[in-house]
Amino acid sequence: MDNSLSSESYQVRLIGDNTITNLIKQGYALLEATSDSAKLDVEILLSSVLNKDRSYLLTWPEKSLSDEQLHAFLQILVRRIQGEPIAYIIGVKEFWSLPLAVSKATLIPRPDTETLVESVLEQFQGKDNINCLDLGTGTGAIALALASENSTWNVSGLDFNMEAVALAQLNAKNCQLPQVNFFQSDWFSNVEANKKFDLIVSNPPYIDCEDSNLTQGDVRFEPNSALIASDNGLADIKHIANIARSFLTEQGQLFFEHGFAQAEAVRNILTGLGFDNPKTEQDLNGHDRITWATFLNNKLN
Repeated sequence: MDNSLSSESYQVRLIGDNTITNLIKQGYALLEATSDSAKLDVEILLSSVLNKDRSYLLTWPEKSLSDEQLHAFLQILVRRIQGEPIAYIIGVKEFWSLPLAVSKATLIPRPDTETLVESVLEQFQGKDNINCLDLGTGTGAIALALASENSTWNVSGLDFNMEAVALAQLNAKNCQLPQVNFFQSDWFSNVEANKKFDLIVSNPPYIDCEDSNLTQGDVRFEPNSALIASDNGLADIKHIANIARSFLTEQGQLFFEHGFAQAEAVRNILTGLGFDNPKTEQDLNGHDRITWATFLNNKLN
């Protein structure tokens, strides 16, 4: 069999047999120039094609793929070589130990966002029956992570994109967290006017449209509507912080994920709107990433 596959801009050709060992070796050689995790990427792609855990690859290294399996592997290998994120290729990304379905309608959940979950859990440790709202929920990652840790919490998530809402609902079902309520809304537009939340969290668009990072890495494949905001990336944060004041309970807290250089600006936005003593937490790479504050209703302008 001719172990090659072409796309409009790339061709891969594998040398040797169709065994797992050889395909990992060949795939690594093809990917190492463009991926910092080439071997892991190949193993994940192979596992997906074989519908097996990665441990299977170690247990059966001399197992040969069928012609159909090999063709499927080559197809997704080409996509990865061209830079498409693994999560979009296989349709799944783990977040907070939850296997979440992903699609090109949403951002890919990132480990740095787990810092937001950790910060919330630290602040609300031991508190039951918390009303929580996740704005711009995407896959539902933040809402589902918080619900998985707090069975008494009333958690809702919203997104402007109906495809994202459907995906979040699917993830709630798959993660056996059907109590989480996901619905469509343009920020607070479809939230009941008299509804109050003890906690509002958001990972909103916060990248400036001129940011060079938009042409690099995974974000090239992600929806711009979930990435880009005007006003140097701060427009949505300002809007959310302003409107959130009407939906927070006394002593309610608002948490944002934001860009690594935006912490001071976000703290100033919150202070200017009457939030008390905003604090910033760093992500796994030591970058300012999460800012949160408490709102006192008697400061509402």
